[in-house]
Amino acid sequence: MKIDVLVAEIGSTTTLVNAFQNIESGEPVFFGQGQAPTSVLDGDVRIGLQGAIDDLCRKKGLDHLEYKEMLATSSAAGGLKMTVHGLVYDMTAKAAKEAALGAGAIIHQVTAGKLRRTDLAKIKEINPNLIMIAGGVDYGERDTAIYNAEMIRSLGLKTPVIYAGNIENQEEMKLIFEDSGMPLYLVENVYPKIDELNVEPARKVIQAAFEDHIIQAPGMEHVRDMVNGPIIPTPGAVMECAKLLHDHLGDLVVLDVGGATTDLHSVTAGSEEISRILIHPEPMAKRTVEGDLGVYVNMRNIVEILGKENLEKELGFPLDEVMESYKFIPESEREVQFVERLTREAVLKAAERHAGRIRYVYGPSGRSTLAEGKDLTQIKYMIGTGGALTRLPDRKAIMKAIAKHNETGLLLFPSEAAEVLVDNDYIMASLGVLSKRWPEAALYFLEKSLDYKLR
Repeated sequence: MKIDVLVAEIGSTTTLVNAFQNIESGEPVFFGQGQAPTSVLDGDVRIGLQGAIDDLCRKKGLDHLEYKEMLATSSAAGGLKMTVHGLVYDMTAKAAKEAALGAGAIIHQVTAGKLRRTDLAKIKEINPNLIMIAGGVDYGERDTAIYNAEMIRSLGLKTPVIYAGNIENQEEMKLIFEDSGMPLYLVENVYPKIDELNVEPARKVIQAAFEDHIIQAPGMEHVRDMVNGPIIPTPGAVMECAKLLHDHLGDLVVLDVGGATTDLHSVTAGSEEISRILIHPEPMAKRTVEGDLGVYVNMRNIVEILGKENLEKELGFPLDEVMESYKFIPESEREVQFVERLTREAVLKAAERHAGRIRYVYGPSGRSTLAEGKDLTQIKYMIGTGGALTRLPDRKAIMKAIAKHNETGLLLFPSEAAEVLVDNDYIMASLGVLSKRWPEAALYFLEKSLDYKLR
């Protein structure tokens, strides 16, 4: 049998393939899903990809499966590791960081100002997939970015570099990285004017650079033998899907609670009232990733946040046996209760860290009200994806808890009127990459998965 499109999600531990048929018709079909262990660490990603296809064949009673196109998202081989280097932390460095996170990167280092020897040593130790250099508004300060570029070149790495700073430096950057073996991507300034963010062009270039160079990662060298379409970072694919949904639903957040991390994506401009008192600009589309909030790999971190004794008292049973027996997917009633509580805490903590807050500042003229961070007060929809928020029985109540978790009234949280939707088929990442070629089909499948009319 021949399928129109396969979308592979190459994770750190599991590889999924989602099969789609009649992709260009008015009623495309989600044919099925297969999975297998990821084989990047075995030296060849194709083993896991073929294993997932074989699993799909077994489920569908097929001898073999062919496909016209295969697209992919990947968080394997360490994901998209980046370091980001700007001029002022709250300005260009933050803008570059927002662009990188929104593209699906894992940020391993952010620096502001001229790089020190310790910074350079850390870059070499991290050995990132991409390095981003920013700094200076357009036609403003030039020297810091030039100095940092020269220092990065001196490291002798072969890592691609994205320059997204003062446009006056672009010709200088070409000279610095000429014959360096470090591919250079030039993009519009992420912070062209004071209090103006311009992160979308950089996001697109980051994803393009990722696609160009992920195939050189150990174990991924032969991925192009099977994948003949786009390859983007998995979190970046979820963001693409969130932005597509925003075009049809309006302001929204997407929550993705996983075994190791919790990601929160928001697409909203916020309210005019808050924007007038905002200290620093925020991007329209923002992603934060909490590396300590996972409900399997990092479950002990969340237990520690809650307090083991308090959690045992709340749940009414001892935790040691549950934590030892729980193997990624909760099975017993106690395991489900335990994971639901961890998920609720992960959601609340991630929302706290992502959302902005109101601050009161006292001066000679009395009290002033300021806001900092992302304004989520205009959010109309909260959407759950990932294993926990698509499978746990209490998933909708867990997300609803966000709006009630604003005891001081100072957090810029969604209101209780925000509607909760669930990615029931757990395919938002796949649809994010699918939308780059077939946006209408991606919308059709989103309607089915969310069980909600989008058009």
